[in-house]
Amino acid sequence: MLRICTAIVLAFMPVSGIADIMGVVHVIDADTLDVGGIRIRLHAIDAPEQDQNCTTEHGVAFGCGAWATDQVVARFAGQYAKCSATDIDKYGRTVATCDVGGVDVGSEIVSLGWAFAYRRYGMDYDLDEVAAAAADRGLHGFHVQSPAQFRATRAKGRIPLDPNCRIKGNISKHGQIFHVPGQEFYERTGINLSRGERWFCSNTEARAAGWRAARR
Repeated sequence: MLRICTAIVLAFMPVSGIADIMGVVHVIDADTLDVGGIRIRLHAIDAPEQDQNCTTEHGVAFGCGAWATDQVVARFAGQYAKCSATDIDKYGRTVATCDVGGVDVGSEIVSLGWAFAYRRYGMDYDLDEVAAAAADRGLHGFHVQSPAQFRATRAKGRIPLDPNCRIKGNISKHGQIFHVPGQEFYERTGINLSRGERWFCSNTEARAAGWRAARR
């Protein structure tokens, strides 16, 4: 009940009037925390999405979004934080800077290469990212699509929600056709679930559902 009341107050109060938020840190992902029962989106940083993959210099893919979250969990989970609100985002989350034991959480995360400076919303951590990139710390040692670009591509139905089910079942004037990664039209093909298009986890599954393989 207290959490509901607090959320209602935050929704109708101007940001400048929000008191500091204090409490134990529960990590949601590398740029999102729960502090004192309030969902916090850390100001001016952007981390890979939980299901986002990156690639090593040898071409090996790994779940860098989950990895970044694990680093933040190990560093900050269970500690006491004091956060100062700067805004409310479109999802109703409180945007804030947070301090744990005298450490700026956003600065620490960016400095260690677990997230990037989100310059669109502030230059607070620009130099932290520059230093991390120069030292190849964390994500800077891998090939990483920017989280913002990843979200935009996924929104167009080009990135699967389940990384294990990457085959695209597309419906066109040529019928129900599935595309596998590496084929000519795979990247440009988007999946619109409302039209009956879907993702498949295997060629066998796609064929059993009535889709045929793309010729190229």
